[in-house]
Amino acid sequence: MVIADAFSYAIAASVAVWVLSDSVIRDSAIPAIIILSVVVAVPVHHFLGLYASIVRYMGAELLAVGLKSTLLVSSILAAACMGLQFVENPIRIGVVMWAFSLILVIGARFVARIFLSRSNRNRERVIIFGAGNGGAQLTEALLNGDDYLPVALIDEKSGLHGIRIQGLKVFPSSNIEEIIQKTGAQSVLLAIPSASRRRRRHVLQGLSQYPVRVRTMPEIKDIVSGKAQVDEIRDVNVEDLLGRNPVPPIQGLLESSLSGKNVMVTGAGGSIGSEICRQIVKVAPKRLICFEMSEPALYDIDRELRKIAKEKNIDCEIIALLGTVLDTARLKDALDTFSVQTVYHAAAYKHVPIVEQNLFQGILNNVFGTLSAATAASETSVETFVLISTDKAVNPTSVMGATKRLAELVLQAFNTMSSNTVFCMVRFGNVLESSGSVVPLFREQIRGGGPVTVTHRDIIRYFMTIPEASQLVIQAGSMAHGGDVFVLDMGRPVRIEDLAKRMINLMGLTVRDGDNPEGDIEIQYVGLRPAEKLYEELLIGSNVSGTDHPRIMRAKEDFLPSNVLEPVLDELRTASNRLDYDTTREILNRAVKEYVPSSDIDDVIWAEKTGTASQGQKQTVVEFPSRDT
Repeated sequence: MVIADAFSYAIAASVAVWVLSDSVIRDSAIPAIIILSVVVAVPVHHFLGLYASIVRYMGAELLAVGLKSTLLVSSILAAACMGLQFVENPIRIGVVMWAFSLILVIGARFVARIFLSRSNRNRERVIIFGAGNGGAQLTEALLNGDDYLPVALIDEKSGLHGIRIQGLKVFPSSNIEEIIQKTGAQSVLLAIPSASRRRRRHVLQGLSQYPVRVRTMPEIKDIVSGKAQVDEIRDVNVEDLLGRNPVPPIQGLLESSLSGKNVMVTGAGGSIGSEICRQIVKVAPKRLICFEMSEPALYDIDRELRKIAKEKNIDCEIIALLGTVLDTARLKDALDTFSVQTVYHAAAYKHVPIVEQNLFQGILNNVFGTLSAATAASETSVETFVLISTDKAVNPTSVMGATKRLAELVLQAFNTMSSNTVFCMVRFGNVLESSGSVVPLFREQIRGGGPVTVTHRDIIRYFMTIPEASQLVIQAGSMAHGGDVFVLDMGRPVRIEDLAKRMINLMGLTVRDGDNPEGDIEIQYVGLRPAEKLYEELLIGSNVSGTDHPRIMRAKEDFLPSNVLEPVLDELRTASNRLDYDTTREILNRAVKEYVPSSDIDDVIWAEKTGTASQGQKQTVVEFPSRDT
């Protein structure tokens, strides 16, 4: 830049002398003027810090420093010309010199900046979708970075088409394929941070047909809060694929059962339990007791909650308790000692195939664990007890679903006996990113080169984010009157096969199938797992009504009175203790009248003893007929 400035001032001085050739300038003074301008300029620029800035990253400050430095050099040159009597009117040469030197000095740096920001051949070529403020900021940030090279911008607003941002032209979305072919772009970056999930889903559906990886910049709320930077590029969230906009929580419902109270969460280290704890601590209860049988999981959530409380300056006592919900004495002691007023019971086994193959442990934890927790809550006069249930409890075909339905019946029976505790349950479908969810599984399989395993072409599921589900659980518990079955509005069901295809396409890959044998990732159909259903339901019957929250419904369902349920539970406990598989299964089937087992007993120990391992325990690739067939 020193050499460039020397040439710039030599040229500026020569042009100034030429422009003022009609003025009285001594011919012998012309070389001196040119040399003097160069000799003065370099030290002045150094003194004002023009050489201390990295050209590639110079922004608006370049104009300010350039104005000052060129003005100072021109003023010194004009004063020197006046003192040495080189010209008749030194002010004129100073003004002309300043104008041309400003153009050349700043122009040279802008040209160098553009060249340097676009010259790295190792950078990934990307198209930016969105030409608003987010797109402009992202373009500038990426041009100054080392990883991505923006080659074009795309926007759906016709008024923006044809304009240029940071030198890049804005095109309509219909031109994407042409731009990809001309520029060799490998990725599309979404720069629509304030867009709703519904709009993002629409955009992603359109982009999924092109051979590019789709990633996104953070949401505007994360940028404003400091959680993320503009140029922090991430993979597309699966929430955007589903297009479900979460409803903001009703603060009054969040606070009524929590604020200033003593709250316990069982299964606090699990996917749902841990998120319920995170949501609870933000409402500032007096105490939050995390009850968990896994020491590593308890350690992790305890550490995280303390960090949240410290960062947000929340006055909440966080207590980590090791224990199992089957230990009624331990639970009673904890509930009584800490004067617990609200319990969220999330401790349960939830993976359908695992519970199916471990019959007694599923019954022990899901049924008798709930019975133990409800007993302890009732005897210590807990105000509200909320069971986290599942859509698999409706017309169950699995042991897991049947045990969760029986746990619901236990609470409904308790509600008729207890005068102090309000018992209720909240039923919902799958949550995204939980352990065992298809989303992290598919992501892992795609990154590993496939195949992606789908159980059946026609299998569908409801999905909800863990934070939204947890907030709704808390709000539902605040509306409980006793014996309530709350059902969450899960939105539209999602075909798992379509979800897998979109995830493959949006990671810049293609599906390998009969129509495209050269594709990247194969989808294999492995057959339904033990007791798995093609679709899930949320309601038993149709007696449902609304609540104060638009996404929470209250269902009226039949239940067993305590005098009928107690003998059944006694029989079930006795059969389980005897390890009597057939009798246990028969009692479970009798207790939950909607339970229709999809296969014979699948417990792995029972199968080994009897030599009747079911085909469901062996994962094999199965070819299913087409939907039309």
